[in-house]
Order: sequence, then C-alpha cells, then structure tokens
Amino acid sequence: MNEAPARLSLAEWDVRYDTLRQRGLREAWYGGSLSRHVEHGDRRLLSLRFDNSPAALRLWNLLLTEEERLHAARAGGKKIVGAMKDLGTVPILAYAVPGLVAFYPDGAWWIPCLMEGSAGLLAKAGALGIDDTFCPVRAMLGAFETQRHFPIPDLLTCSVGATCDDFSAIAQRLEHMGHPIHWWEIPHRRPAEPGEEQTLLPTGATVAQSEIAFVARELERLRRVLQDLAGRSISLDDVSASIRAANVVRRLLCALRDAVYGSPCCPLPALEMLIAEVLPVHFCSDRSETEAVLRELLAEVVRRVHCGSGILPQSAVRLFWVNPVADLRIPRLVEDCGGRICGADYMFCHAQATIPENVPPLEALAMAALSDPMAGTAVDRGRWICREARRFGAEAMVISRIPGASHCATEGEIIRRVVTRELPHLPVIEFEVPSVADALLPTLQTRVEALIETVRLRKVKP
Repeated sequence: MNEAPARLSLAEWDVRYDTLRQRGLREAWYGGSLSRHVEHGDRRLLSLRFDNSPAALRLWNLLLTEEERLHAARAGGKKIVGAMKDLGTVPILAYAVPGLVAFYPDGAWWIPCLMEGSAGLLAKAGALGIDDTFCPVRAMLGAFETQRHFPIPDLLTCSVGATCDDFSAIAQRLEHMGHPIHWWEIPHRRPAEPGEEQTLLPTGATVAQSEIAFVARELERLRRVLQDLAGRSISLDDVSASIRAANVVRRLLCALRDAVYGSPCCPLPALEMLIAEVLPVHFCSDRSETEAVLRELLAEVVRRVHCGSGILPQSAVRLFWVNPVADLRIPRLVEDCGGRICGADYMFCHAQATIPENVPPLEALAMAALSDPMAGTAVDRGRWICREARRFGAEAMVISRIPGASHCATEGEIIRRVVTRELPHLPVIEFEVPSVADALLPTLQTRVEALIETVRLRKVKP
C-alpha cells in the first residue's frame, strides 16, 4: 500500500478505497469510503483534494463521524460535556472519568463550509440576533437551535475573561435560549510584578504564579461540577492520569509537525495537517482513536521522509500560516499556487504543548489554559509566531483574518509589525477568509500567487 504520495479527488479516492479493500485494508469501526459523507450533507468534500494514504482516510473518517460517536456515547449511558472556548483544558478534566465524553460545539463553525450553506446555520444565528458582524463560530447557535448536528450536551462549560468577545456574546445568547452554562474565568495573562513569583508556561510565555493559582481554583470548581454529572468522584490522581494520556497525543502531534514542516519534501498536504492539529483540542470525542490516528499518520510521514517523497516539489515556497480558515479549500489553493504551509498558528498552540507532569494537576491544567494565545497580548503571540517561522524556515507569512472576529480587528496588524521587526526579510500579507469563500477565491488566489512570486524573485536576485 506504499504508493507515491498524491492528492486525490473524492471520486479517485472511491477507486483507491476499493483497491485498498481488495488488498486487505484493515479499518477502525468508523471506517468506510469518504464519499458516503456527501450523502449526509458534507458536499464540500466534492471540491477538496485528499491525501492518498490509508492513514489520511482514517483521519478523515474520524473527523466526519464525530456526531455518530457522540450519539453512541449517549446511547451507552455516558454524559456529554460541551466545552466551549478554552480549547484543550476542560476535555482533559472530563476524560479523567470513564462516564464522560467531551466535545467542542465551537467546531460548528466548519459546518457552513462542509455543507456549503445548505444547513442554514448562519441564517439561523442571524434570526437569533447574532448576525454577520460576529465571528463565524455563531453557526454554533444555529446548530443548537436545529439540534441536527450534535446531541445537546448534558453540561455546557465556557471560559470567559481574556477570551474572544464575540464568543462570549454568542455563548450568552445561547444561555438566554435556555441552555445553562457553567462559566469559568481565564484572566489576562501578565508577567509577575516586583516581589511576585513568576512561572514559565509550556509555550514559553511567563505569568504571575498568582494567576495560575486563580485558574486552578476555577478548575477545582469545574472538577466538582463534572463529579456531580458523572455521579462519581474525580480524584487528583485521575486528573494526573488524564494529563499523561493527553500528553501522549500532544507529543505525537508535535513529532508529526516537526516531521512534516521540517522536511525538505512535503510529506503531507496542508489540509490533513490542519485537521491533525485540531485533534488534541478534544480528541475528536475519542482519545484512544485520536492517538491511533496520529501514530498512523506519523508512521506514514516518516516513511515518506525516509524515501524523500512528497506531494509537492521541493521548490514550493514555504509559507507560515496564521489563524485557521473556515473554508477548507484554501490549503489546496495555496498548494496549487506553488506554496507549501510549513508552519502554522491556528490559535490553539496551547493544546499542543506538553502539560507539566511535575506539578499538582490542576495547576498544570491552569498553566495550559493560561498558555492560550487569546489570554496574552498580540505581541506575545507575534513573538511565538516568529520563533516557529524561524524554526521551520518560512519564506513568507500569511495572516488570514476571521470575518467579524473582534480580536482580528487589530491583532493582525500588531503581529505583522512584530514579524517585520524580528524577521525583516519575510514578506507578510493579510487578508480575510469567509466561511464560504466562493466569491473571493479568485482574489485570494491572486494575492497568494503574488506573494509566492515575490519570494521566487528574491531567490533569483543577484
């Protein structure tokens, strides 16, 4: 099954799937052809290109069957926790006890793209008073209203404080609709003042120890709420074990990122990498399968790197990408233009960093939560981006603004200034990518092509 890497259309994957099955392909219980998901409404798959490895097939099937797993969990007697906004903290607490399963309703922001607007979630949100002046994560409101895209959670949690203003407003509207929320606070991350103790966070930022203690107390409140939901105690040893299991997943992803972004060839397309980077946030509602998927992806990438085979020519321009895109065609557009995403900050780098295992577990989770780029300044984030861009040899940078997102109004320009100061040789462009970018694709393509041509001209300059 070790064919040369390639990007396939959905129809081509159907043919390959049949071939793989004839050769004895072994699949997880959620396996099957990718095209079956189109029948469930994911029509955007028809216009994407997919990596041709069995590992990528397993990755996509894990992603696209999460709703089925959540319904199966409820049918099996488990309680469902909808964790909102903190991206990578509450699920670790929830998975400390067998009777709970956690997911992020935030992920509904990809539904308008995957279903090409047919679900009408953004229109539903608008009718509920959250219009297109808000971040596309407002699709979550429509998902709760229609109750068609995930089971309504038994418990909703949401972090507030130094988080996205848009999301806080959307979550408040959700509570007003009759969905009670357990709120908990992440304060603005600040360095220690004179005489205060300071701690280094997993992402390299520093924070006053008093803030870690504050967030740990917030997480203790959450632990008690989750205990009540589960009907059994969640000990600190349980939390420590859950942290260790989460770190296995995080280390696998870090190894995958290093192998993919650091390789001279491009052993895995940007779209599959975007999906892989999301997994440690909540394990796609199945931690053991997430670990298995990442192991398989890493093994395939290592094999390809060893063979020197990639899906793009080595001449592809190395781009560092800032912020996630809701329209999943954009990574393919970049690659078709001659670019290669060789590093990214999709706003959840704190869900990839290893959580400390040598401190009390709630403090360790507090440190992970305070590592969130939203909890600090845009300058802090810009410096982290510069370190990563240097590490992976980026030749240019794209900052993709999220339409309506309050934090995107100014942070893009701040990050651009930091990058220009620290990496003056690096061309930077900034543009906005809507949830369904059909009308803007030609413009976005022109911008990306111009950036890539700029890099190439610099390379040939005497």
